[in-house]
Amino acid sequence: MHGGKAAMKKFILIILPFLLLGAYTHSFALDGVQWYSLKDGMEKARKEKRPSIVDFWYGVECPRCVRLQKNIYNDPMITKKIMADFIPIRIDLNKPLTEEEDALGKKFDYKSDCLLLFLDHNGEVLSDTQGKRLCFMDSVDPEWFVSYLDMIKQSYKRK
Repeated sequence: MHGGKAAMKKFILIILPFLLLGAYTHSFALDGVQWYSLKDGMEKARKEKRPSIVDFWYGVECPRCVRLQKNIYNDPMITKKIMADFIPIRIDLNKPLTEEEDALGKKFDYKSDCLLLFLDHNGEVLSDTQGKRLCFMDSVDPEWFVSYLDMIKQSYKRK
């Protein structure tokens, strides 16, 4: 009986770090979207000739960012679609911006505020199939966002 308790303690000591690591990793990858920096993401988009989503992001300080995180980026179906069809780029507005990040934001008069862009592989803003360009976003319905992603993808295919 005593050997069984020792074996159980040993097992727990061996398995516990892996469980904690899994919980730690999960807490930082909740949205499932693998974000790229602007430089790396645009390089990948050019190389693969894929459109990108660029999210100028403040995080928990911003109600718009929280809504996007909760309703869009945490949705497994949307995450899968973003990762399959787009190069996701996140620009963290809590950190000093690179010259390229600042220039991109200024190009769309973002005034150091949140901004969501859909760009082609050359860095030009994409229009949906109806010719509309989406740049600034506030509250987004997940079903509408999925249909918008599909429209952008279709529009991009026609380029």
